[in-house]
Amino acid sequence: MRKSKSVLLSLSVLMASCVGAQNPPSPEAIKKLIEPRLGVNVKVDSITETPYSGLYEVRIGNDILYTDKTATYLINGHIFNLTTGADLTRERIDDISKIKFSDLPLDKAIKTVKGDGSRVIAVFEDPNCGYCKRLRQTTLKETDNVTIYTFMYNILSDDSFVKSKNIWCAPDRGKAWDDWMVNGKAAPAAAAKCDAPNDEVLALGHKLGIQGTPAIFFADGSRIPGAIDAKSLEEKFKKVKQ
Repeated sequence: MRKSKSVLLSLSVLMASCVGAQNPPSPEAIKKLIEPRLGVNVKVDSITETPYSGLYEVRIGNDILYTDKTATYLINGHIFNLTTGADLTRERIDDISKIKFSDLPLDKAIKTVKGDGSRVIAVFEDPNCGYCKRLRQTTLKETDNVTIYTFMYNILSDDSFVKSKNIWCAPDRGKAWDDWMVNGKAAPAAAAKCDAPNDEVLALGHKLGIQGTPAIFFADGSRIPGAIDAKSLEEKFKKVKQ
């Protein structure tokens, strides 16, 4: 009888340890493990358990990485659903990088209304950005019924600040911007007493994590980094609730 009790006790201990081993670690535990391993200056914003074979999402700013339950391995790449073709990592990045459009300081942007202006976007552009000029000369020129708020985001050179100030201080900012971006006609030098919101827009862009131009924001807070063609812009508008 003692032997049977001993066997039952051993089985119960084994089963308890197996259950404990199957319980996944908490996101907080993973964060404590991985953050010091990533370097002194790296701050992990969140850890989230995913449904992808025991992987954990590691969010650092607007970047998404993955790790295992022991925080031993780090995966830098995108996860795709092969059944639907969806880029699950891109969808997640798009979700966490959304902004509240109504919080944008639109008084610091150049406003352009085309057609009925029913669709709204905000575009961050540098006056020395070739891709921004191409966006203006093709996509935005071909797109109608849109209100465009242009934030002059000077990140390419000191000369960008000068050009942006000259355009901001022009009698017709919208025309001056198009003259430069589309036709290559520079705005006259601004008067010394004219103030442009260059520094405020630069700080805003940094806060929003904009690392390159152009960057396009939509009414639902989603963004597209980089230039796109007119067809892709129209497809995006169909998905956005204005």
